[in-house]
Amino acid sequence: MQLLIKNATLILPNSPLNGGKADIFIKNGKIEAIGKVESTEGMEVIELPGVCVSTGWLDLGTLVGDPGFEHREDFTSVAKAAAAGGFTEIACLPNTFPAIHSKSEVLYVRNNTKNSPVSFLPIGAVSQDCKGKDITEMYDMHASGAVAFSDGKKSVQDSGLMTRALQYVQPFNGVILNQPLDKTISPNGQMHEGMVSTSLGLRGIPSLSEELMAQRDIYLAGYTDSRLHLHNISSAGTVKLVRKAKEKGLKVTASVAAMNLACDDHLLNDFDSNFKVMPPIREQSDFEALRQGLKDGVIDCITSNHTPLDEEAKNVEFPFADFGAIGLETAFALSHTHLRNLLSISELIEKLAIAPRRVLSLPIPAIKVGAPANLTIFDPKQEWAFSQKDIYSKSRNTPFVGWHFTGKVIGIVHNNRHFIVENP
Repeated sequence: MQLLIKNATLILPNSPLNGGKADIFIKNGKIEAIGKVESTEGMEVIELPGVCVSTGWLDLGTLVGDPGFEHREDFTSVAKAAAAGGFTEIACLPNTFPAIHSKSEVLYVRNNTKNSPVSFLPIGAVSQDCKGKDITEMYDMHASGAVAFSDGKKSVQDSGLMTRALQYVQPFNGVILNQPLDKTISPNGQMHEGMVSTSLGLRGIPSLSEELMAQRDIYLAGYTDSRLHLHNISSAGTVKLVRKAKEKGLKVTASVAAMNLACDDHLLNDFDSNFKVMPPIREQSDFEALRQGLKDGVIDCITSNHTPLDEEAKNVEFPFADFGAIGLETAFALSHTHLRNLLSISELIEKLAIAPRRVLSLPIPAIKVGAPANLTIFDPKQEWAFSQKDIYSKSRNTPFVGWHFTGKVIGIVHNNRHFIVENP
């Protein structure tokens, strides 16, 4: 492979090269030159106005269908969706069948994706089958390549299990991810509890259900002196809790899904089940607090919250529809469109590329001569409309078809391969 990216603006947070322009020549998966490259013979050339290059982005907590739900998503389709969204690496949630709850499932993911342009980083389950009862052999999974531990879409309800999990990973500096939701508060909730849920006659999911569990997890992280990541928080109250935890010096980080930064519960007035996600989109005051928390550094990173579901799971009456929407293809465009007046492009890329790796204690890929190319190519100023042809996932459960965005991914370079979006 010989690829030349001409006259690219480098978006490298906290680097003196940030904002500079250069040609980047990649050969056999490594960066051969950064600067002015005159000869283009035998090279594939990307030369587009407004092209930017950054360290490849990492999605923290992608739901992948393989094994068990390949009709919703398989390794090939999710890799294409990730690449189309600018992600060179995805940390996979354990909610598969069987769950990623032992060394064998971790190796299954690793071995079946080693030739992909996107790296798959398995997140091991905290409990057997993600059922919240019996703890898993987390050290074995860690030694086999698991980058973190979580029950994924199933919040850990048992406080004793959560305590033991935090204690288990502490000796090897592991991190526990938990999406905070106390299901006993509103087991049949359909959307955020508020004026809109009342007007629609739908059972609500109060912010309290998230904040109670977030407070519990933060307390347990302090008690065990372990690393905790509150995954995909959604309420203003949780932002306050994370802020206080960080002020106390606790080992607590947090993420937010792109949809929760751009949408509020009024979008459910038409009962579009593609807006039925977990965590739910909440009130305007919540997403304003989430945005400010992101700006202040209280919230560390942005996720896609990619949850592929088949037609039968979504195209039903709203109360019977499953929670979830695909998000890999739109995470950057949605975030940038709605945050560009709050975050600089460098600050946004820090939330997509740098902070997720810090949460997982992974090295930050360098953009320098001789380094393996791990790059995302994008144009932050390009205006475009998202359509069905922009969906690479096997599943189509997105509410954003027809939405207009500012900021478009051109492609990625990673693992000695490159993926360029059609008609960038």
